Amino acid sequence: MDRLIYTAAAGARALTQRQDGIANNLANANTPGFRADNVAFRAVPVRGDGDPTRVVSLEASAGYDDSSGPIQQTGRALDVAVLGKGWIAVQAPDGTEAYTRAGALQVDDQGQLKTAAGAPVTGEGGPLTVPAGTTVAIARDGTVTARGTTGPAQTVGKIKLVNPPAADLRKGPDGLMRLAGGEEAPADPQVRVASGALEGSNVNVVEAMVGMIAAARQFETTMKLLQTADQNDQRASQLLAPAR
Repeated sequence: MDRLIYTAAAGARALTQRQDGIANNLANANTPGFRADNVAFRAVPVRGDGDPTRVVSLEASAGYDDSSGPIQQTGRALDVAVLGKGWIAVQAPDGTEAYTRAGALQVDDQGQLKTAAGAPVTGEGGPLTVPAGTTVAIARDGTVTARGTTGPAQTVGKIKLVNPPAADLRKGPDGLMRLAGGEEAPADPQVRVASGALEGSNVNVVEAMVGMIAAARQFETTMKLLQTADQNDQRASQLLAPAR
């Protein structure tokens, strides 16, 4: 009887984690540059006294969906979308280099080029700073120029664009990508961006909704198994109870 209870409880816990992953993807269906998380599990034997006769389902590091999202034209000069494979290098809150495809950039009060989440955009020579009172333009190779009211445009720097192998990247809790070894990826001159556009989320809303419904039904099944196990235990206790 305890095997049925253990199996159902382990399945319910795994389904709850799967629901959390799907819900997070749905919540970011409209987040620019978001990469959907993949949810997977692996069976691990439970170690203890005696032979291992139980296994538990643990969430595996399945990574993320590396497919590109739809490109949406915005007409805003500071919006950039990475074309094809590649990432925009930014400075994470802990000071390390991280990567994103959320290209809704902005200039703060100090003239620093940042993402919408406030992460400074990394240039090939460090953070990019734009002179005050200038109009900013971003070329396809990531070169940032600033033009004042008079005179020619001034080159501010070049956004660091990278393209490390997808298998080497890990998504952090802040949604930024980092190399698994903690090192910095080299700039890739082949990566191109489109100005005046944003890449949308690659979450398939219909597929996510179907997965959420399926997980909810499977969770209900595990709950019914637990109820069945409890009823069987009560009946067994009645049958084995000594006669009075």
